[in-house]
Amino acid sequence: MSNNKIAGTYEVSPAAGYAGDVAPAVAWKILSESRDAVLIDVRTRAEWNYVGLPELASVGKKPALLEWQVFPSMQSNPEFVSTLGGAIADKDTPLLFLCRSGVRSAAAARAMTVAGYSTCLNVSDGFEGPMDAQGRRGSEAGWKASGLPWRQS
Repeated sequence: MSNNKIAGTYEVSPAAGYAGDVAPAVAWKILSESRDAVLIDVRTRAEWNYVGLPELASVGKKPALLEWQVFPSMQSNPEFVSTLGGAIADKDTPLLFLCRSGVRSAAAARAMTVAGYSTCLNVSDGFEGPMDAQGRRGSEAGWKASGLPWRQS
């Protein structure tokens, strides 16, 4: 499934430096329908452990977990591109990047596009989405608010 097929088949919003942004529900559809599509959760270990993880078992997958910024220092992970590139050799593999709110995942999508991957998509609004009027995440947008499968450890 090439970038053109993703853009032609699914609702993808244009983005600078990578293939585009997709809503969480569209990401789920791509993961369900594309055998080779991979969800890369770029949040920190602390977020995975305490906030939760996307649950992909019903589509026969697991999210790839690779920190874009390393907790607790939040310094950029200098091994991100080489680690992911070593794990996914086919540069036409659809890669869907997910973080808390869509910022780190967009940066990761740009980095992997620069590394030659053709179909890097950012899951807009991320796992928890933007803050609501009460200063909380998770109620208005994002993977969890969209009703997609997830779990906590």
